[in-house]
Amino acid sequence: MTVKTHKVLLDKFSLRGLELKNRFVMAPLTRGRAGETRVPNALMAEYYSQRTDAGLIITEATSISQQAIGWIGNAGIFNDAQKEGWKPVVEAVHKGGSRFFLQLWHQGRVSHSDFQVDHKLPVAPSAVQLKGDKIHTPLGKKDYEVPRALETDEIPGIVNDYREAARRAKEAGFDGVEIHSANGYLIDQFLQSKTNLRTDKYGGSVEKRYQFLKEVVEAVTTVFEPGRVGVRLSPNGIYDDMGSPDFREQFLYVAEQLDTYGLAYIHVLDGLAFGFHNLGEPVTLSDLRKVFSGPLMGNCGYDFSLAEKAIEEDRADLIAFGRPYITNPDLATRYANGWPLTDYSDMSQWYSHDAKGYTTYLTFQQQLDGKK
Repeated sequence: MTVKTHKVLLDKFSLRGLELKNRFVMAPLTRGRAGETRVPNALMAEYYSQRTDAGLIITEATSISQQAIGWIGNAGIFNDAQKEGWKPVVEAVHKGGSRFFLQLWHQGRVSHSDFQVDHKLPVAPSAVQLKGDKIHTPLGKKDYEVPRALETDEIPGIVNDYREAARRAKEAGFDGVEIHSANGYLIDQFLQSKTNLRTDKYGGSVEKRYQFLKEVVEAVTTVFEPGRVGVRLSPNGIYDDMGSPDFREQFLYVAEQLDTYGLAYIHVLDGLAFGFHNLGEPVTLSDLRKVFSGPLMGNCGYDFSLAEKAIEEDRADLIAFGRPYITNPDLATRYANGWPLTDYSDMSQWYSHDAKGYTTYLTFQQQLDGKK
């Protein structure tokens, strides 16, 4: 019997000409260390630089505007102070040999008037309230509100916010950007029939529900070339009260349309670890391979064995790891050497808003040195 020794996750990969040292991706992880100003800081630079054994790092979800905010302490990219704050973070990541994409985020209905200027309601494609757990706001834990449906003539302004955020990201030195179109946030709300009840050009059919994402992609690719722009999708997920009966038709159509741009990748939460809506057969990476010819990134619940198998079977080109990277800053190095992982099931310290549970996790070598 032949024992497999080659580890494909450690292979180099050319991402539309952008050379990655391996196929490990550090997934976007919203950790809330930027404070009230949402300006990236030295603590964040340390955190990301600790994890540069990944071929590609995707930043935490980053707010594209004041209106886009719905999380305490996450970073922004909507003013020049934030842009300048990102520069040393980018430099630290590049010094470690990783490529670095910034994730562009608008939370839509997954926000609250406590975050908004003059306590205005959060916006969404339609006035459909999120049913679920309460939201943590600057004024405490509260119920989600019924959002205000965007007027048709407001939408181009939000598209431009994505363009301007991409411009600042490019000026900060990022290698590219990822458009967050997953997990129940604004673009996902437009894509899904559950949350998009519109009757204008942005709703009412599979094609029209895609229109907003289409405009965002076309705006962002005026700043970065298409091969430096990724899109994140979550066709199977229930996160933030999502899941639509026509999800397969919708998301396979979306992937087919995105294939025409020559994008860097589609980043798909194909795994079911965060819950599945059970509205049909899950959309798989194999399904997406049939309609999208570019690089595919799998995510959600992958261990090393599943990740290797997905790449070996040509269902994925890259695999993004989230929670394991929080407690294992040297995740790829541990895999390369067969070293054990630090447990990542305890989330109690993850959102301390300071160094604890953020930059305090040790590499395996540091753990060994500590035993001496």
